[in-house]
Amino acid sequence: MADDVDVAQSTADVSVLDHLPMRDDDGDIRPEFVEKVSAAVQAADAVFLREIVAELHEADLGDLIEALDPEERPRLVELTGADFDFSALNEVDDTVREEILEELEPETVAEGVRELESDDAVELLEGLDEEDQEEILEKLPPSERDALERSLDYPENSAGRRMQTEFIAVPADWTVGQAIDYMRDTPDLPDRFYEIYAVDGAQHWQGAISLDALLRARRPVPLADLIDEDRRRVSVMDDQEEVARLFGKYNLVAAPVVDTENRLVGVITIDDVVDVIEEEADEDLKALGGVTSDEELSDNVWTIARGRFNWLLVNLATAFLASSVLGLFEGQLEQMVALAVLAPIVASQGGNAATQTMTVAVRALATRELGSNNAFRVVMREGLVGLVNGLAFAIITGVAAVAWFKIPGLGVVIGLAMLCNLVAGALGGILIPMVLERVRADPAVASGTFVTTVTDVVGFFSFLGIATLWFGLK
Repeated sequence: MADDVDVAQSTADVSVLDHLPMRDDDGDIRPEFVEKVSAAVQAADAVFLREIVAELHEADLGDLIEALDPEERPRLVELTGADFDFSALNEVDDTVREEILEELEPETVAEGVRELESDDAVELLEGLDEEDQEEILEKLPPSERDALERSLDYPENSAGRRMQTEFIAVPADWTVGQAIDYMRDTPDLPDRFYEIYAVDGAQHWQGAISLDALLRARRPVPLADLIDEDRRRVSVMDDQEEVARLFGKYNLVAAPVVDTENRLVGVITIDDVVDVIEEEADEDLKALGGVTSDEELSDNVWTIARGRFNWLLVNLATAFLASSVLGLFEGQLEQMVALAVLAPIVASQGGNAATQTMTVAVRALATRELGSNNAFRVVMREGLVGLVNGLAFAIITGVAAVAWFKIPGLGVVIGLAMLCNLVAGALGGILIPMVLERVRADPAVASGTFVTTVTDVVGFFSFLGIATLWFGLK
């Protein structure tokens, strides 16, 4: 009998994920796991599903949701009820999240939102339209609703949107012992925090006290002796990208957020900043490719096609502009077919060189590494890089052209054109993003088309113009 009890106990101690692992050795979700969960959703096996979601980290639960069929996703949330962690919805594509929230009852979403920290709740709600937001907020207690509405009123991508309003603030005239006792006796502390903040009676920020300094000090020590008054802080109106840069520059793990009157209203932590960095990098990468920042893998064909159409249309217009240069040399191209064969090589090589320079320039502008203090030096450096590579590829393409067409002069012509275009590409790749930054346009969005147009026009014109003069074509 005792052995049977032991076996039953050991079986009970084994989690569902122990005998039904979610991921394989490469970290990918196992199809068998998704099929098992899908079958449980279809069979409305709430007990099994609750065990699954209770054991999964929010990020893993987000991956599972995306792996399920669209109609099964809201059903999973409904079947697991209070066991479902709504923060998992912040781990999925925006399109997937919005589809799920639209299928759920406002009461269900409101209950899930109440369990989230304020920054996660704001992130969950901000993608919805105002009508859906209001419908969900109405189901919340007044104090929680007011706090979320204040955060949602701040501009998008601001520190006010990113901050969490749960933090620990104590009077500056307390002692270490009073602060520790307060934290022990207060049930609603933030789930995770790295420092506490000193404020006056009107909530004006006085300074920060790190937890390590607090725990090393004796109980009678006044907090005033531990306060760091020079602690870096951010304003609710600061752009989230600037906040991320501040964290990186000063190695912060948390930063207090103050309003325009220097009152403490929230805190931003390193996990929020990591999300910002990922979002900004993703946005810039998409922008360089002419893709809208909100495009997701889960979007339908029409949404993706519509989002990409405008930029493709702009590129088509610039392509016609570059091709018009070829039209100026139509007679020369008819007289010498080799020119038509080699012209795209010159333009393409210049475009590639310009893209390399542009990529470095856009990143340097985004991280504030490139500014007026070093602009001239960087531009001259890139111009010299273009000159060195231009000389090298002038020789390579010149030799190749002569070997191909057996026309000695053609090697000189394409070599000179290659030199001109690689220098132009290098200068265009650095100067165009800088000019766009100066006129407050996003260099990541607009640089690519302008730079490619420059290298195409310069490449075609220099090659065909030099060929016309060298060979006496008309």
